[in-house]
Amino acid sequence: MAAFKDLSVGQKLRRAGMAASLTALLLAAFAFVAYDVHSYRELMVKRIDTDAQIVGLGCVSPLLFNDADTAGSTLGALRAEAHVEAAGVYAKDGRLFASFEREKGRGPVPAVDVPPGFQGGALVVVHPILFDAERIGTVVIRADMGEIRQRVLRYLGIAALVLAGSLAAATAMTGRVHRAIAGPIQHLAHTAAAVSEKKDYSVRAVSDSRDEIGTLIHTFNEMLAQIQEQDVALRQAATLLEARVEERTRELERRSQELAAANRELEAFSYSVSHDLRAPLRGIDGFSRALLDDYSGKVLDAQGDHYLRRVRANTQRMAELIDDLLHLARLTRADLVRKPVDVTRMACKVAADLQARDPERRVDLRVAPGLTADADSHLLAIVFENLLGNAWKFTARREQATIEVGQEVREGAPTFFVRDNGAGFDMAYAGKLFGVFQRLHEAASFEGTGIGLATVQRIIHRHGGRIWADAAPEKGATFFFTLGDTP
Repeated sequence: MAAFKDLSVGQKLRRAGMAASLTALLLAAFAFVAYDVHSYRELMVKRIDTDAQIVGLGCVSPLLFNDADTAGSTLGALRAEAHVEAAGVYAKDGRLFASFEREKGRGPVPAVDVPPGFQGGALVVVHPILFDAERIGTVVIRADMGEIRQRVLRYLGIAALVLAGSLAAATAMTGRVHRAIAGPIQHLAHTAAAVSEKKDYSVRAVSDSRDEIGTLIHTFNEMLAQIQEQDVALRQAATLLEARVEERTRELERRSQELAAANRELEAFSYSVSHDLRAPLRGIDGFSRALLDDYSGKVLDAQGDHYLRRVRANTQRMAELIDDLLHLARLTRADLVRKPVDVTRMACKVAADLQARDPERRVDLRVAPGLTADADSHLLAIVFENLLGNAWKFTARREQATIEVGQEVREGAPTFFVRDNGAGFDMAYAGKLFGVFQRLHEAASFEGTGIGLATVQRIIHRHGGRIWADAAPEKGATFFFTLGDTP
């Protein structure tokens, strides 16, 4: 301070002007960069959140219909957002349903329970996927902060240039230069404050100078123009999103009404089958049995007796078909409860029941030890009852019948199989294999209603898996099936 007192008035003014100019410019540059970073962070959050909303809207149908490929294609649209590193769509139970990674090694797909916000040099946005006001999934997007860092460095460079020019001008000029510099900065600060308070990005800072301050104001105006364009784009995207949501809502309501009508028709059909059709069948069977009991060998000759027995056999077969159809319909309405299942024990129990019903048969049954699955135990038991029952039936003509139950890995997924050396079938007709009432063998050769494999396929599909077969005539058949991803 003592040295400052000894300076001339001109030196004091120059130093005071330089100090004032330097202080004012530093504050203005800091406010400008801080405002820009703050505004751009908010804008980045809005932009990525809008992307998450659009992705979530596009993934409603894939989640409802378990279409992971379509969900993955929807996530692939994020590649147009240069700073999105990775994203994931999670199902309601927390499992990863579909994912997107721009480059391997830049970070894994963010977890569903990661907290949203800026953390670790990245922005994480978490958005729920709703259907009928119920959360059916979650979109998680992680974007890097490189864009903000680049903007900060760019604006810091601009601020440095402005400071250097202002210091040179302050050395040569005094009060008038000070006023010439302070005036535009104050106007710029007022403009920034007005934009921040009113969120009106259409205002512009005015300057006739062409020096560094003028460049700063011009850059600021360009930034406001970019923000205004992005704000307009966001509003348009929001309007488009609302229109799409409304359209999709109408479509879902229409499909819901159609589904409700179909369910009502199915219930009416089930009621008709269980009540209206069974009564006549019981009457036909009862009267036929009465005729056989009372008139066989008396009024009826052998041919008549044969006809009545055929009538009874066909009514009983029709009753079995009705029971199987009702059972097949009930499978789609029953709740699916997945839990750990001892598959080896289950298959051995089914095989033991088959042997007890046909004790004279000698079958080499091989069940691999340690087989487990995460599935509905009741429905999985129906699967093995049908598959092992078919294997038992179609190996009846083999002197050395062999049935095998095991597991192998196919296409990276654990796959169960039931293999036999029985009658087999021609793979040219494999397309009919899982249809209702579809039979690849004559009824006279092998009994059955043709509904068992349709039931198996429906159960497998309810678990999110698939089933297929490999066979050849008189060389046996192998049925493979998966049970989908476990929760």
